[in-house]
Amino acid sequence: MDEARPWSDDTLTDLQRAMKERRRRQGRALRIVGALFLVVAVAIGGYLGWLLWGTGLTTKHAQSELRPNFERSVGTKDPGKAPPAEQVVKVPGKAVAILVIPRIDLDMVVVEGTSTEGLKKGPGHYSNTAYPWEDHGRVAIAGHRTTYGAPFWSLDKLREGDRITLKTEYGIYNYRVTRSEIILPTESWVLDQTRAPRLVLTTCNPRFSAAQRLVVFAERVNG
Repeated sequence: MDEARPWSDDTLTDLQRAMKERRRRQGRALRIVGALFLVVAVAIGGYLGWLLWGTGLTTKHAQSELRPNFERSVGTKDPGKAPPAEQVVKVPGKAVAILVIPRIDLDMVVVEGTSTEGLKKGPGHYSNTAYPWEDHGRVAIAGHRTTYGAPFWSLDKLREGDRITLKTEYGIYNYRVTRSEIILPTESWVLDQTRAPRLVLTTCNPRFSAAQRLVVFAERVNG
């Protein structure tokens, strides 16, 4: 059997050159992959930044347009002449109240309707529910929890007895929180009407998910 012949200097040089080229290609590939990961990370970060903070600029602008005129109209109309819900001309996106919740430092204009576009402006009144000036029925208001100003970000912090105020053209109405509940999105009973004047606030639960609904219940009180 022939003995294995040692590699020549030329052969060793070729092998070393090939190994260097291979390492160079691998390094280039790793740099490209790293750059792609960086681009993706920046893109995701930018998108999340827009969702959490950028969308809030849209809401802030809408609120700044809605608030001045509506604020001047609060309490200027006779409650005795206020129309029942079925006679109210419902204009999507129109200001219907100012919602104030001291516990969570919330003070925002509520608009008519709960459409995607409407909720970009602020909390939205469910159009098929009562209005604050009625002596019966449940006023229902929905709000974002993580985007577009996240008005209901801290809704879970409300406790029994906490005060909620709705300021309208037909007067100012106060409510006291009675309880909170987590339900499924399909449970529409929370919008059912009541004999006594009531209020419910709804939002997604948990944060960054629409798997459930967090609902805060309140009853109207005097003063």
